[in-house]
Amino acid sequence: MAKRTKGMALVTGASAGIGAALAPLFAAEGFDLALVARREAPMKALAAKLRREHGTRSIVLPADLAAPAAARSLARVLARERVAVLVNNAGFYEVGEFTAMAPERVRQMVELNVAALAELTHAFLPPMVERGAGRILNVASIAAFQAVPFLSLYAATKAFVLSLTEGLAEELKGSGVTVTAVCPGITETEGVRSARKKSPLAARVPDVFVYDEARVARDAFRACMAGDVVCVPGAMNQLMASVNRYPRSLVRMVNGLVMRQLGER
Repeated sequence: MAKRTKGMALVTGASAGIGAALAPLFAAEGFDLALVARREAPMKALAAKLRREHGTRSIVLPADLAAPAAARSLARVLARERVAVLVNNAGFYEVGEFTAMAPERVRQMVELNVAALAELTHAFLPPMVERGAGRILNVASIAAFQAVPFLSLYAATKAFVLSLTEGLAEELKGSGVTVTAVCPGITETEGVRSARKKSPLAARVPDVFVYDEARVARDAFRACMAGDVVCVPGAMNQLMASVNRYPRSLVRMVNGLVMRQLGER
């Protein structure tokens, strides 16, 4: 007899980092997995581990969600699956001046961090509403709460994620579907480790501000399953997120001074 599951959890950015740390938590809870990222090999290894440890059925779907129509194509592939949870985790950032970014990287960041997330949500949300049950977990950032010079575009994309999440959470009250934004600070993922090696600015961020990806994943998972709207993991991050109570002009100025000092050391 086939193992009964709670449906499928679709996790983007599942090859490493927070996405890879979230997948086992959903598997342990009784969900099948759809793993999506550009790199196939690490997802296959993760799928094999989930099968061994949890008996989980996993679908590995290599895809570049920054490519045009990639989100719609993914929705077509999974049209016959009962996607009970959508985890919009795929995204990237660059530290430095906005004018120094390559034009294609500007487009890719907006396509992946904003457009793909919105399109996936738009594709998988209606069936959830029809069933009267479902959960969406959007990975935002504490950068969503304020302008961050030298991370200007990234912070703007995450502000979009947070705003969309909060708006949908209100729209969907009473529907049985919940939408959660997890807003981590700097997390010790593969991407952050790479950035701290390549960027002098990122390398000077004190270790006290860098959180473990497994801890962030656990907090995000609990918030998602509880139906919380916003989750900020860690007391230090909660303090940093709370600065949105102050005038935006003051926060912007302070963030700019801090980032410039880090870059000059």
